[in-house]
Amino acid sequence: PRSFSAAELVRAAPAPLQPYLRLMRLHQPAGTWLLYLPCTWSIGLAAAPGCLPDWQTLSLFAAGAVLMRGAGCTINDMWDRDYDRKVARTASRPLAAGDISTFQSLVFLGGQLSLALCVLLCLNYYSIILGAASLSLVVTYPLMKRITYWPQLVLGLTFNWGALLGWSAIKGSCEWSVCLPLYLSGVMWTLVYDTIYAHQDKRDDIMIGVKSTALQFKEDTKKWLSGFSLAMLLSLCVAGMNCNQTFPYYSAVAAVGAHLAHQIYTLDIDKPEDCWKKFASNRTVGILLFTGIVLGNL
Repeated sequence: PRSFSAAELVRAAPAPLQPYLRLMRLHQPAGTWLLYLPCTWSIGLAAAPGCLPDWQTLSLFAAGAVLMRGAGCTINDMWDRDYDRKVARTASRPLAAGDISTFQSLVFLGGQLSLALCVLLCLNYYSIILGAASLSLVVTYPLMKRITYWPQLVLGLTFNWGALLGWSAIKGSCEWSVCLPLYLSGVMWTLVYDTIYAHQDKRDDIMIGVKSTALQFKEDTKKWLSGFSLAMLLSLCVAGMNCNQTFPYYSAVAAVGAHLAHQIYTLDIDKPEDCWKKFASNRTVGILLFTGIVLGNL
């Protein structure tokens, strides 16, 4: 019997569509969650005291997250198709495997960005300009692994733009005393989970000559991850204090800290399957925090 997992839905799609769905990683929704959740934090914090987050804005950002994550993956695979062929985990990606051409990918990318623009145009003018400003990060991030050991930092700056955009979508502008620490917390979180993710490919990365924080930190990875986690938690506390959050919020921050501590303590950086498991579990981290924000508002 078929399940309703994202991977099963992609496999059940018409054969000509499947390479495009895999190109946008629809079969691996963890990344979409990690892009979407900082948006929900910001939208939740911007809600009026005693009120639930605006469900229409949450829905709009969910659609935007699917489209922009898909567009980012398409851009990434267009840049990296030659590298992907040399890595066992990525050799079956549609561009690397030759299932679709570069031109077809470019047309598909145009479609995704056009739909994402339609979503963005549903927001206020401030948010439209702010959202458009993130596109340069989306395009340049895949190049960073060629020139720096810190591509995960650039990914963090890219993936957590929603921490700024969600607030402005509700309020009409950013309250920087809240949005900046929230954004910083997301960047630190990305450095944690994407460093863990990068340890899956470190042997292949050394062979083909690309860089990552996993290769930079090596056996000191857990010390660095602990530092990033602490910075994330402190930033969340600052953001909460600056928008008068209440006890449930700080309880959720404590739960996030416990989850991250367990991840780091039990992580085996030399087992790719464990790295993937820890990476994927970060969806729980984001949902915990969002739940705390909602309850804190109420």
